[in-house]
Order: sequence, then structure tokens, then C-alpha cells
Amino acid sequence: MMNNKLVVLGAGWLGSALVRDAKANGWQVQATRTEEHIDEDIKVFRVTDSVLHHSITLDDAYWVCAIPPRMRQSETLYLETLRLALETAASLKCRGFLLCSSTAVYGTESGHFDEQSPLALKDTTRQQILQTAEQMVREQNGKIARLAGLVGPSREPGRFISGKHLSSSSQALVNMVDQQDVVNGLLCIISNWQAAKPIYNICHPAHPTKQDYYQKHCTQYGSEPPSFASDESVARVIDGALITELGFEYRHDI
Repeated sequence: MMNNKLVVLGAGWLGSALVRDAKANGWQVQATRTEEHIDEDIKVFRVTDSVLHHSITLDDAYWVCAIPPRMRQSETLYLETLRLALETAASLKCRGFLLCSSTAVYGTESGHFDEQSPLALKDTTRQQILQTAEQMVREQNGKIARLAGLVGPSREPGRFISGKHLSSSSQALVNMVDQQDVVNGLLCIISNWQAAKPIYNICHPAHPTKQDYYQKHCTQYGSEPPSFASDESVARVIDGALITELGFEYRHDI
């Protein structure tokens, strides 16, 4: 029988949606935030001065790390938190550890990127953090979900991009995915843990140009479209098809 216990590190925008659906599917869930207890299912998980404070009690569970690696914060805090999370998970006999990473690990160059593609050089702090985090999880036999740009409730492109001047090209292709598809994808990987591969991209198969994509959303939202730094053709495509081998389907438009 499927083990239906889940620990979600980071009950933020994505993590909270994962908690909601896991509970709806009958999972026993504990989720974490850095604040003190908000309710009985939200546990504290906070690192101060290299000391971990946590109140997770669920053993023999799957773990999903949905803590975003905020690049404006110090590099050590995210990686240190992840290291301590992996240690804690092991002490609680974790069944499997799934890291929410980013398709930004592939860099910004044009090309077709699947899970076998080489990663970008570690020449930026962002790349160092993302790739080090993935390596830490892989060394503990965990799995990686590389997420494309996230859209969904409270993240309407027509609102957050309105009137902005973007440093990218109008002809660059978008690589996006809806929050609900990500949640469904994460649960699919966990539910097929033994058969699942070590790494999956989660990215919607449609890749319109940024100009077309944002024009459409701004028109629907009634906002001003963004402007772009250039009109250079940039064909960077993240291939998110591999996860469909587990029976997953992309069902939500971007």
C-alpha cells in the first residue's frame, strides 16, 4: 500500500497548494514555515546561527522542499537550511526527498533543454546555489523537479508584467507552467517514487514568444503591455515531456 505521509518544507505560494491537494487526497501532511506555529499542521523550521529549530514529528514520510532559493538573501542560508533539512529527513526515516529546483539551471542560451542537457557554468551566484542544492539532494538519493516560470492564482502575467521594460527579447520563447500542473506533477513523482527518474523538468509544452504571450495576458487583464530590449530571435525551449511517462498530463493553460 502507498505510504501517504508528506512533509512540505516551505508552505508558501506553491507549498500551500501542494499541502491543500495532498490533504484532499487523504495524505497525512505536516508543512513548515519559519514563523512559530500558525496551526497544528504548520510546523516551525528555521535556522538561526547554524542551529535548526523545528517541530516536525512525521516519520516514514516523503519530503518535498518547496523553499524558494531567494537569490537576494545570503547564499549560505538556503544551502544550510537544505543541508539541515536533509539531515532531519534522514533522522525521521524519510521515504524520499524531492527538491523543487528551477529550469534556470540550464542558463539563458538558445537551445532545446531536456533532463540530459548540460547545465550552465557555475559562473553566477544563482547557478552555484541551484546546482549545489541539486547535488546535495542527489547525493542523498533524492529527486529533482526543475520548475519553469510559475503562473497561477495571484500570479497573473498581465498584472505583474504591466508596463515594464524587460531586458529580454520580444521574440524569446516563454517557458512557463501553471501552479496546479506543478502540484499534480510533484504528487505524481511521489506516488511513482520507485519508478520515477532522478530528475524531471515541469514545463508546459506551449512556447509562444514573449511578445505574443504578454500581449495576450495584458489584453485580457486590461493592462499596458511591456516593452522589450530587443527583437532578437531567442529559441530557448525547456522540454517537460519526460514526466508524462509517469501518466502525468499538462492540463492547465499558461
